[in-house]
Amino acid sequence: MRHIWMRGMLSFIWLMAAIVSGVSGNLPMTAFYVILGGVFAYSAYAAWEKEKDGKGGK
Repeated sequence: MRHIWMRGMLSFIWLMAAIVSGVSGNLPMTAFYVILGGVFAYSAYAAWEKEKDGKGGK
């Protein structure tokens, strides 16, 4: 479960970086950070669903 929380926190950090980059006007980095945040968020969600369904490693 800890890895899911870590992925979620990393996703949040990347999305906050995207907001800061967007406000500062650096659009290429904003897109990059949004993609990274989305990948981490999807990874956390997929792991959470897998664990919720009882298919986890334990």
